[in-house]
Amino acid sequence: MRTLPRRSLIALVSTAALILTACGAARAPAPAPAVEVPPPARGPFVSAANPLAVEAGMKVLREGGSAVDAAVAVQAVLGLVEPQSSGLGGGAFLMHFDAGTGEITSFDGRETAPAAAGPELFFEDGRPLGYRDAVLSGRSTGVPGAVAMLGMAHEKHGRLAWSGLFGDAERLAREGFIVSPRLGGFIAARSGQARTPWADAWFTGPDGERVETGDRLTNPAYAQTVAELARGGPGALYTGRIATEILAATSAEPRPGALTAADLAAYRPIERGALCRPYRVYVVCVPPPPSSGVAVLQFLGMAETVPAILEGADSVDAWVALAQLQRVMYADRDRYVGDPAFTGVPVQGMLDPDYMAARATLALGLTGAAEAGRPPGGVIRGGDATQEPSGTSHFVVVDAAGDVVSMTTTVESVFGSGRMAAGFFLNNQLTDFSFTPTRPDGAPAANAAAGGKRPRSSMSPVIVLDREGRFVAALGSPGGTSILAYNVKALVAVLDWGLPMQSAFDLPNLVARGDGFGADAERFSPGLRAALGERGITIRPNTSENSGLHGGMWRRDRTGVWGWDGGADDRREGVVAW
Repeated sequence: MRTLPRRSLIALVSTAALILTACGAARAPAPAPAVEVPPPARGPFVSAANPLAVEAGMKVLREGGSAVDAAVAVQAVLGLVEPQSSGLGGGAFLMHFDAGTGEITSFDGRETAPAAAGPELFFEDGRPLGYRDAVLSGRSTGVPGAVAMLGMAHEKHGRLAWSGLFGDAERLAREGFIVSPRLGGFIAARSGQARTPWADAWFTGPDGERVETGDRLTNPAYAQTVAELARGGPGALYTGRIATEILAATSAEPRPGALTAADLAAYRPIERGALCRPYRVYVVCVPPPPSSGVAVLQFLGMAETVPAILEGADSVDAWVALAQLQRVMYADRDRYVGDPAFTGVPVQGMLDPDYMAARATLALGLTGAAEAGRPPGGVIRGGDATQEPSGTSHFVVVDAAGDVVSMTTTVESVFGSGRMAAGFFLNNQLTDFSFTPTRPDGAPAANAAAGGKRPRSSMSPVIVLDREGRFVAALGSPGGTSILAYNVKALVAVLDWGLPMQSAFDLPNLVARGDGFGADAERFSPGLRAALGERGITIRPNTSENSGLHGGMWRRDRTGVWGWDGGADDRREGVVAW
């Protein structure tokens, strides 16, 4: 099944209701309450991490473009003005809601490893490379997938010509844009990807001075590339001049990679069915593996069995439950999720109601790190040694017909591998594979590297519907491994605590993975922080990437009028427009 239509959503929810009813005593059915049918959600609506990208998307929507049309324009501009986070050289997952049919579709634009890659991709002299050495090597780059994926989505859901969607990106690249404080801060880094020969060439002005916040930055090479993509279609990235430049960058020293022209030409995005499950009065939909969306659904399934979650943002018990359930969520995700073409992922077992209930009970009694469980159908696999750094973005678009895009996009680390081709940074996505492919007894890791394999991703863009399959909300976040924690916090705050989208995003983040707790420590009130400490949750600064939650919800305002409730994480530089 490639898409999940509205009738299937209703059937899924109805089946769950029947199962629950059968467990109780027989009783006469209560009269069905009158249900108000909300007006359908309509755009234009864009929430993204840079105002220039938001304006590019809104311009497309004002011209009658679809949500996917606008997504192409948004991504093209983000890759220029927010190159530390995403771009043409990276990958993405896109969730699409068709308001006319009620269909939910996921598009997988995750990068793939070269055919020559093996489980010891990042080994040298019999031992794993240091993480920084691996990131900066040519081995770290997989075949970029975002452009091909957007091309596939545009073929199905585009209304405007592909050739007309890159105008803002080309203009900004030629004329220049003002370097934002966030980008300027990363450019100023004294080491790493910001100080490679490729990055130095772009970030050093004609006067020999380093570009700073507030300077105007041009990128003629990027302008040429997006002009070629506009004329030649998505395939222009995978053959010809652009492909030649990608191969030259990945084959350069130090530690050249094995990416070939055949690898680039063979890349195919994948249209997958959405993974949807009921949550209270809603239906939450995410992409299936290799996305980690299944972990978000597992968390929500566990949360439904824990009443304390409903107590609200001021409740210590609610925050404790949020943390403890995360520990179990991450333990299972780390052990079982990988590329389903290479690894059997027990999705149905992880979402089995009895299994989730048992895992929730275990979670509430934890005093340290959680061990992975044994979901029905799960095969014990090796321990995981995957590291996911910061360099990702999320945006949401809704068009005039009510079609929705929720897309998480990335080059992996800040500025990816630090290598550039044709004006854009290349991803270091292959460092998302487990550096250690087996555990001591030889059991393989679910996320070990292999030729043609897609690394596991924490990216999990979300679309929420009501029980009749009508759009309710869309959101997502960057954050490396913390994406899952950021997404579930926002979902609980919006769906369970009834907070406005912006207020939900503004709440402190709390990330519980293993035996530690990372957080926006300064955002917790002293009283709540002290109370959490008394419960064994000692908050330390989060070592992962900050959240960049963006999204929107279709709901009543205080006067009873239906409309948009949008949010853009104030930890980034984004805005919302509608």
